[in-house]
Amino acid sequence: MARLTTLLPRGVSARRPRLWRGAVLACAAAYFLVPLAASVVFTVDVPGKGLSLDAYGQIFRADGFTSSLLLSLELALATIAVVLLLMVPAVVALRLGAPRLRPVVDIVCSLPLVVPPIALVAGIGTVLRWGPEHLAATPFFQTLVAIQNPAFPVVLVLAYTVMALPFVYRALDAGLRAVDVRTLTEAARSCGTSWPRALVHAVLPNLRGALLNASFLTLALVLGEFTVAQLLGFQPFAVWVVNVSGSQAQLSVAVSVLSLLITWALLLALTSFGGGTSRRAAPRRKE
Repeated sequence: MARLTTLLPRGVSARRPRLWRGAVLACAAAYFLVPLAASVVFTVDVPGKGLSLDAYGQIFRADGFTSSLLLSLELALATIAVVLLLMVPAVVALRLGAPRLRPVVDIVCSLPLVVPPIALVAGIGTVLRWGPEHLAATPFFQTLVAIQNPAFPVVLVLAYTVMALPFVYRALDAGLRAVDVRTLTEAARSCGTSWPRALVHAVLPNLRGALLNASFLTLALVLGEFTVAQLLGFQPFAVWVVNVSGSQAQLSVAVSVLSLLITWALLLALTSFGGGTSRRAAPRRKE
């Protein structure tokens, strides 16, 4: 029996979803853009002088801006390298050889979302205080001193790696779900390729979008993290912004607005690059 359908006037069924989408997008835009606009107005409105861009001009001349930003970028790059080196082989091996361990890995990688950063930094501080008392006569004492070097605190890289595990794992797992990893590795192995070369040349090119997403999430985490760095006594970019806000409020808000715009630009670049990659990789249909 033929399916009975109700004929509606042209444009009626399509117009209502468009109106709802427009209303939702307008509410979302107001929710995000109104606070941002208020922050911009606060940075350019100088009492008694009118509009001025002096706050933005002082950013690059402020003491500690360049050093703190470079430190945060260095920490972000190191964290991205460490967490990807740990998680990419782990998730590939989990999908190929030990799928039964997936629930265990899910729980372990989700623990940083349950444990608050204040508890994590309390544990790290306890270990760092315990080390000099018990390891002073051993070679590990110099290791504890080296990882707390203010020029490049490795201890922050280790802490950020743990905090980034949930986001990196979810991004890589979503990328692996869209790829037939077993077929790719078996095809590479049948051609005489070793396991590391099969991972690098066959699997990683198909995970480019997932790797970019994981890298961006880690970069955003490191640039915005404050609690761990502040309590451990280091001054990356987020800590510098908070310290400046006590004496130069307009400058701190201007730096926050600038960092937010840079983050949005990186996200848009990542989205366009990932979309371009997927379009190039998609096969063309024959008409």
